[in-house]
Amino acid sequence: MRVEASAASERPVPARPNLAAVAALAGVSASTASLAFSGAGPVSEPTRAKVFAAAEALNYAGPDPRAQSLRRGRSGIIGVVIDDRLRDAFRDPANISMLDGLADELGGAGLAMLLLTDTGEGAAGISLAPMDAVVLVGCSTELHSSVKIFRQRGIPVIAIEAEHMPDVFPIDLDNRDATALGARHLKQLGHENVAVVSLPLESSHARGPLTREREAASGSFTARQRILGARDVYPNLVGVASAGSFIEEGLIAGRALLAATPRPTAIIAQSDLLAVGVIRAAAELGIAVPADLSVLGFDGVSVEGVAPLELTTLVQPSVEKGRAAGRAAIALLDGGEPDPIAFVCVLRMGNSTGPVNS
Repeated sequence: MRVEASAASERPVPARPNLAAVAALAGVSASTASLAFSGAGPVSEPTRAKVFAAAEALNYAGPDPRAQSLRRGRSGIIGVVIDDRLRDAFRDPANISMLDGLADELGGAGLAMLLLTDTGEGAAGISLAPMDAVVLVGCSTELHSSVKIFRQRGIPVIAIEAEHMPDVFPIDLDNRDATALGARHLKQLGHENVAVVSLPLESSHARGPLTREREAASGSFTARQRILGARDVYPNLVGVASAGSFIEEGLIAGRALLAATPRPTAIIAQSDLLAVGVIRAAAELGIAVPADLSVLGFDGVSVEGVAPLELTTLVQPSVEKGRAAGRAAIALLDGGEPDPIAFVCVLRMGNSTGPVNS
């Protein structure tokens, strides 16, 4: 039995609309139509309107960005490597502010961000991602192998708060000096028994006591620098390494430190979220802040749940760090040689620190 094909199945599949068809319908050249879409050339508004009307009539969405990338030899993508899982990184307001600043600068230049994570699994996946430049955010020293591959591929590398490396554009923050500034503030208030709650020291994010050996082996540049700043004032500092910059981690670390004998009279937390956790631990134990315990934070972010306390903290310019990284990426892609950038924190006095209670 012979089955006849339906008329519908014999109809030719309509060709996908292209720029040439749009130009023909609009009565302009293909180059004029291309300039109308890109906005990069001298095309009058009436001509641009005709091109867009023709594109709408043909259901044409515009030139394929993949083809444009091939012609330019660029992807239009800036990789952003974060040293944490994204779900954890986005819990920290300081990270969000930095990414906001970076996105503002890149978006204004028509560039997109590709977020990647450095969780200690190795460099291969990161280094193979399609991108024109890469921004490393607080990444560990273990990423040196990735940086080498980026440089071999001719990809500009910008590092925010990282150990200085050859051919890598640095954006620095005075983590050590800023922490020392905060520690001197506590010293002036009479505090001698001071502890620290640090950011994670290893890619495993293992929670536990600080030791000299552990600090020396740490791949976390930011955490190490902040510990060194505290030790510049308190050489025999004790403390706990957290598993992340979260309030819950500050609570756990605070409970451990406040159970010690003798109990510290002040705690330096390496983030405001950790500091809030320490304050909550003190409240659980009936320890008054700042009468019985002074708490110092770092970042200068807005954190709810501490009123009527206002955190004494070291304020860093998170948004400006991101903007600086975006400007550096754009300049390097254009063949420029921007000057290295170093940001400085400011000690903002709140009421979470006070004189030692003698």
